[in-house]
Amino acid sequence: MSRAPLFAGLALVPVGWALSPFGMTGHMAAHMIAVAIAAPLIALGLQGSRYDPAMLFPRLATPLAAALVEAVVVWGWHVPALRRLVAHAPLWLAVEQAMFLAAGLLLWSAVLAPRHRAAGVAALLVTSMHMTLLGALIGLAPRPLYMHHATDALADQQLAGVVMLLVGGIAYLVGGLAMLGRLLQPREGAPA
Repeated sequence: MSRAPLFAGLALVPVGWALSPFGMTGHMAAHMIAVAIAAPLIALGLQGSRYDPAMLFPRLATPLAAALVEAVVVWGWHVPALRRLVAHAPLWLAVEQAMFLAAGLLLWSAVLAPRHRAAGVAALLVTSMHMTLLGALIGLAPRPLYMHHATDALADQQLAGVVMLLVGGIAYLVGGLAMLGRLLQPREGAPA
């Protein structure tokens, strides 16, 4: 267990949750901190330990299954009716944010497991694509989808889409490319 990334990830969780009440943009920042920043740090910190989700739940913690779980969580909580529910009920906000963190932790733990290197690359790149797509749909929508958040709901929603595009898309793309780089490195003792 590596303590520095674990503690850094755990410290970021309340920071993200504190941003949630600040319009759709703050709420999106909270989501991205949970799934794309805190979750990979926590997964790195837990990797190989007895608390590693990839070791605790080996059948669920496969990269493509975990990517599907995360996609359902991310897309599901962005349905406008659920967004309204979360905006008006603190208990549902806590459930939503916990699900984001759990789904992100499951995915990052699965892709970091040494037995899943190639599938991990694919899962992160697919996740980058769906995060980019959802961010673009939110940011480019011609009308506010989440009117309950701010007086200028469309501008707030557009900025939230940009946050998702930048943080979500880039974090998963960089993670996937870094894993691909590791996968393509020659193994020790292998012929060049």
